[in-house]
Amino acid sequence: MADKDAIKETMNAVENRAAFSLAGIFSLRMLGLFLILPVFSLYAEELVDVTPLLIGVAIGAYGLTQALLQIPFGMLSDRIGRKPVIIGGLVIFAIGSVIAAQSESIWGVIVGRAFQGSGAIAAAVMALAADLTREQHRTKVMAVIGISIGFAFAVSMVLGPLLNTWIGVPGIFWLTAVLAFAGIGIVVFYVPNPVESHFHRDTESTPGQFREVLRNGELLRIDAGILLLHMILTSVFIAMPFALRDSVGLDAGGHWMVYLPVMVLAMALMVPFVVVAERRRKMKEVFVGSVIALAVAELGFLGLHQSLTGIVVSLLLFFTAFNILEATLPSLIAKTSPARSKGTAMGVYSTSQFLGAFLGGLIGGWVYSRYALDGVFILGSAAAAVWFLVAAGMTRPRYISSYVLKVGSLDELEAAELQMTLKSAKGVDDAAVVAGEGVAYLKLDMDVVDLPAIRRYSVDHE
Repeated sequence: MADKDAIKETMNAVENRAAFSLAGIFSLRMLGLFLILPVFSLYAEELVDVTPLLIGVAIGAYGLTQALLQIPFGMLSDRIGRKPVIIGGLVIFAIGSVIAAQSESIWGVIVGRAFQGSGAIAAAVMALAADLTREQHRTKVMAVIGISIGFAFAVSMVLGPLLNTWIGVPGIFWLTAVLAFAGIGIVVFYVPNPVESHFHRDTESTPGQFREVLRNGELLRIDAGILLLHMILTSVFIAMPFALRDSVGLDAGGHWMVYLPVMVLAMALMVPFVVVAERRRKMKEVFVGSVIALAVAELGFLGLHQSLTGIVVSLLLFFTAFNILEATLPSLIAKTSPARSKGTAMGVYSTSQFLGAFLGGLIGGWVYSRYALDGVFILGSAAAAVWFLVAAGMTRPRYISSYVLKVGSLDELEAAELQMTLKSAKGVDDAAVVAGEGVAYLKLDMDVVDLPAIRRYSVDHE
């Protein structure tokens, strides 16, 4: 049976400080990216050289540069340090915000949004989180960061329209620059300095593993899913502001009154489905059902966008499904990836997510320019239908947990012997011992594993 005391062991003061400070940095940055999502389409009508296609490109431009740079920035942090990369990324993000705030042309906003995405600090933040936490608590810290991102997105949907009323979209861009500098303050004055900084295979990408990860069909299903999910999300917010204003006559200043109850209810409705997926081992049923719900919500937008009630009901279904999928997709990556390549799998997953945001803006903007609102909602429902076909064939996931064990200095022979020993232990689904890192990466069935027996191989074992 599992070691209950080990599972219940709390994080120390440094780990708690690291978790909440890094979550704060992440959430401030994501607020800066998402605040304009529910309001930009309407604002962009006033910009020079604007077209529907370029509105979409401006909304999604950050995704392209983020997709291109987030893995390289993570690798750079291994060479020059985590904090310099994070601070540099936040400075770049602030510069992009200022460019966008001062632009009177859609092209200037596109450049600004691309700069915002170029401040690609996600991988460096995750690596710093790993530096600052013990192996047994790393998953908790990543969960805190993940929750902060979801909270930032929900707040953005409500706060964006309110801020648009008070300070306008240029003011929102100026505010995001301020938030970036607030993030720098957190890095400098509050985030602990790691005693030791080194490569973490469970959180960082390994170049030599990309081929292995990209040949894994189950991982590719998940990568395709997150790409399509964010493509659908971005395309929806090209059209939704127009639907609320033009189809049902709701002034832009009142859009927050739609998003507030929808986001609160959607977050509440998500919880029981995620619990059923994880604890009752119904992940595939909940996951595929949520993809279907996403398609139904898009069809609801298509058929009911002349009615405020129809939009609200469809948005509630959309965001409930979206939240479930956002919560379960990272869990699927963790369950599906081999023990030695989890970090690389997560890197490819994150790249797919940001690429999806860019494609949603690009394709959604083009479709809106040709086929108006109906075309965008048909695009979303078609993308969800394609995703259903991809997801329906997924293998039922193993309900296993990642676990990292510090095993100390070993030569290659000792590492191979320990790996064989760990793989043969009860409840160990997979094990990879990397001699050069002094670490064993494990996949465990926590219901049956004898965790105290596994922990005896740790150099920290007393």
